[in-house]
Formats: sequence, C-alpha cells, structure tokens
Amino acid sequence: MESICLVMRWLFLPVIFWVLFLGQSLAKEGVLVDGVETYKRVGEVELKLHIFNPKGHEVGDQRPVIVFFFGGGWVGGDPKQFFRYARDFAEMGFVGISAEHRVKKKHGATPFDCVEDGKSAIRWVRENAKKLGVNVNQVVAAGGSAGGHVAACSGVIEGYEGKGENVEVSSQPNAMVLFNPVIDTTERGFGMLKVGKANKEKVSPCHHIRAGLPPTLLLHGKADRVVPHENVVRFQKLMVGAGNVCELESFEGAGHGFFNDATFRPSNGDRNYQLCLKRASKFLRGLGYVGQSDKGK
Repeated sequence: MESICLVMRWLFLPVIFWVLFLGQSLAKEGVLVDGVETYKRVGEVELKLHIFNPKGHEVGDQRPVIVFFFGGGWVGGDPKQFFRYARDFAEMGFVGISAEHRVKKKHGATPFDCVEDGKSAIRWVRENAKKLGVNVNQVVAAGGSAGGHVAACSGVIEGYEGKGENVEVSSQPNAMVLFNPVIDTTERGFGMLKVGKANKEKVSPCHHIRAGLPPTLLLHGKADRVVPHENVVRFQKLMVGAGNVCELESFEGAGHGFFNDATFRPSNGDRNYQLCLKRASKFLRGLGYVGQSDKGK
C-alpha cells in the first residue's frame, strides 16, 4: 500500500507543480485580455486595442462598447490602468476596450496627437463593429485625467482626424464617461504649457460646448489638486445650458486618480472604484445601454 501511495505521489507532483506555476503566471498577468487588435499605424508605431468580451459573445452581436483611454499627462501611461474596468463592464454585457495612444515619452507625441488617436480608435471600432459584435450607435468613450481629455475631445472637439481615414465614419462617441478629466487646457485648468499658450483653447473641451454633444457623466474628486473641481462644475453648467445631458458625481475629499482600482494603484483600495463602476453603469443603463446578457431582466 505504501509503495502505491509513493507512486501516486510522484505521479501527481508534476501536476501540482504546473498548477502552481500556471496560477502564479496568471496572477502576474493580472486581468487577462480576450483579444488585441491594431487600430492604427503611425510610421513603425502600432497602436492597439485590448479587448474584453462578455461570456458567450459572438461576431455579429449588437452589444454596447466602452473604450477607455489611460491617463498620464499625455507624457506616459499604461492601458492596463483600465483593464479591470473593461473586464467588469464585459461582465455586465458590454464589450470593454482599453486603448493605446501615443505619448510624449515613448513616441514624442503632443496632446494633439493623443486627441487624433482617440478619434481614430472610436472610428476603427465603428468600422469594425460587425467583427467586434458591437452596436455602432452605442459607442462610449471613457478615460481618466489626460485620457479623460482624449475621450472628451473625441466627443466635443472637431477636426484632428487621422490622415487617410474614412471621415464618413464618425469618430464621435454616442456617450462619454470621464474620470477627473482634463477639461480646460487654459490657465484655469491643466496642460496649457503642454499645448502652448497660443493654442490653449484649441483642444479645451470647455471652450467648444454646443448643442448636440454626447450625453456625459463626470466623476471627479473635490480635493483634486491637479485638475480643479471647478473645471468640471463649469463644464457641466455649459453642457446643460446648451441643452446637452451632463451629470456630475463629486467625491468628497477625493484627490486626483481616486477612481483607480486596487490592482492598478494598491494604495487606493477599491471603495471609490466600486462607487465609480456602479455610477457609470447606472448612467449608461439609463441611456438604454444594456448588454444582451441582461435583456429581459
């Protein structure tokens, strides 16, 4: 009997090893991606979309899609910042996407290049809606800080379309969810030195408000010392004054980057992340953005 147990132990040791090894590897990977697509090439640079699909998702589905843009002052950043948001939205029935865009540190990019990339990403999603299984009329742009600026500009700023792209396909999202976004690039906000004083209003969403803009949700910390809370308060008033839907959820005592989840910024914990996720979900469902897996509930 002892010899049989010994043999079994030796047989299962490799299995146990591989289970532990693979488990550690998956843990290091964090939130796993379902697919990656290149949406744009600029010279030798390939910009990719990291895609998270709902369970049972199929080509040709008509699901809402949310495209996240990472923050980092247009200088750096990582699309992994929004991997968990994208995955959690996928679990709600959306197609979740975390997009790459050019940044200064890696590509010598300007904020204007970032705005162009954001528009290119939204357009590519629409052009490839059938393959992605998404609804072309339920495309959400989302992002935080400078990524919130990229998302906001895709909805508000005209021009800055990628060269050679089919401009007959709209680069404007149908809705926006913005986490402490750079929304004013003048001296009253953030980024004037990066866009240049002479260009301070060119990609400043606050200065381009008009009727017919996408419904927008703003999530912002009242203690933000990078992007003043006043900026989003003013943006909301301008949006509503122009007849647009715009909601603001302010977080008492929260600073810049408060929305990040614990896997990306461990010191944050998950309280504000969960609150932001719930509020964003409520806003989009209020607009009728419901994943197929949720229909009939």
